[in-house]
Amino acid sequence: MPTGLVALLDDIAGITKLAAASLDDVSAAAGRAGTKAAGVVIDDTAVTPRYVTGFSPDRELPMIGKIALGSIRNKLLILLPVAIGLSAFAPWAITPLLMVGGAYLCFEGVEKIAHSLSGHHDEGDAGGAMENAAEVEAQKVSGAIRTDLILSAEIMAIALADVADSSLGTQATVLAVVAFLVTIGVYGVVGLIVKMDDIGLHLAKGRLGFMRAVGRGLVKGMPHVLQALSVIGIAAMIWVGGGIIVHGLEHFHLTPIPGWVHHASEAAAHAVPGAAGFAGWVVQAALSGVVGVVIGAAIVGVLKLVKRK
Repeated sequence: MPTGLVALLDDIAGITKLAAASLDDVSAAAGRAGTKAAGVVIDDTAVTPRYVTGFSPDRELPMIGKIALGSIRNKLLILLPVAIGLSAFAPWAITPLLMVGGAYLCFEGVEKIAHSLSGHHDEGDAGGAMENAAEVEAQKVSGAIRTDLILSAEIMAIALADVADSSLGTQATVLAVVAFLVTIGVYGVVGLIVKMDDIGLHLAKGRLGFMRAVGRGLVKGMPHVLQALSVIGIAAMIWVGGGIIVHGLEHFHLTPIPGWVHHASEAAAHAVPGAAGFAGWVVQAALSGVVGVVIGAAIVGVLKLVKRK
């Protein structure tokens, strides 16, 4: 075999090995980043079902599809370029922008609580006029995509922090991989949750008694599960938003609030050694939720005063 061809094949083999190693590095980095963002991903999964409850079953999956498409646009067309640009030219701006997004989540969660306590309900959620259905659906999808933008920003920021020392190309690739995997995972689970009652109906018509019992249980239980997820989703907005604010305050050393939250979390972990991680997380989430309620209530109050004037 000619020497030049042998050298060329050696070069190709070397490039292939290098590419494979790079892919392994990207996969490992994406896996680490996705694991660190798991908490926000779970919150995102809890938040989304509340936007599609109350609509006819044949509109649930199309709505989830629209929200998922909006989510991937958020991540790839808005957040990824912004994250790479900020990482390269203005890394100092990432935390303040996240805090603004966290404040918005706090505001949205508290506003929904206030709206619920006032006794008013959204038109079209459970039987509005048919001519308003398309408009209400569009509003719900738009609201879900706005909320997803904030949660996705937190996910992308966590992923970016884990690869901050890598090249811009690696950062962009890892963020893109995380964006696709998180979107598929979140909205795949959401789709399964909202269609679980239909799965129950199908099982209830089966031949096996056990499967029919499971199907009836799903049909009876899913309305309660969806209601619980709606409450959890609102709570998630507030504690994630509050957590972003607390983290930002800690970053800038502005107040003792982050210290109080960490000390309380550590005390809870030491008090329950058998479930230290869970106890610490519960206390941290609860205190972050308190911060979120205060921030959200303040914004709601200010906006009401402005509206009155």
